[in-house]
Amino acid sequence: MASDSRIRSAPSGDVDYERHGVGYAVQRRTDPRIAELVHDALGDARSVVNVGAGAGSYEPLDRLVIAIEPSARMRSQRPAHLPPAIDAAAERLPLDDRAVDAAMATVTVHQWQNVEQGLRELRRVARGPVVILTFDGDALDRLWLVHYVPELIEAEQRRYPAIDLICTTLGGRSEVKVVPVPIDCADGFMEAYYARPEQFLDPAVRRSQSAWTFVAPEAVAHGIEGLRADLESGAWQERFGRWRTQPEFAGALRLIVAHPG
Repeated sequence: MASDSRIRSAPSGDVDYERHGVGYAVQRRTDPRIAELVHDALGDARSVVNVGAGAGSYEPLDRLVIAIEPSARMRSQRPAHLPPAIDAAAERLPLDDRAVDAAMATVTVHQWQNVEQGLRELRRVARGPVVILTFDGDALDRLWLVHYVPELIEAEQRRYPAIDLICTTLGGRSEVKVVPVPIDCADGFMEAYYARPEQFLDPAVRRSQSAWTFVAPEAVAHGIEGLRADLESGAWQERFGRWRTQPEFAGALRLIVAHPG
């Protein structure tokens, strides 16, 4: 991967993606069923700002998209068919008031330094809906992984802003929808592997989930080895085997659509 002279000396969010952003374009691919929900929520918007755009997951291809991404490593992973991303942070969007029809931010608000300021910026630049794909911290412990690495879930619960806070800060009228995670979800966030526990044994999978960077290495090793042992002995299957055939998981994934007041 080519180096980028503009790599920041300090991360703009709570994770240093210059160090931990390797492989996101491979592991964190757009799931078409989730994408359909996100794109429907954008309504008839023709211009959209995508904040915390990363490698481009969930960006619509049939609209004008302005991608905002502060990490040089993440910007470098954007495929050629997507527009280059602007080097900027959510808290200081380089756009005029009401510059775009809609704004979107997918699985990123928990990483911002100042969530409320970032949300106010989304509302400032969007004439229409603001669409947020995030996780409800209060529902993260529904995933069986909490039994192996409870520190992981605790760390994530501290990171994710409350759903009510997001809605209140954006103002206007908000809809909050539970997003079911399909059994073969293509986007490699933690809940995507609810029916595929072996995936968590792969370091490449864990590297594309920022939560693991907030857990002590010894706790990660203990939890992963416990999972490995239970998979080999059949203990996981005995306790959680029903998850393998569950067609979808109504866990913590949420879609928030905030319409202007």
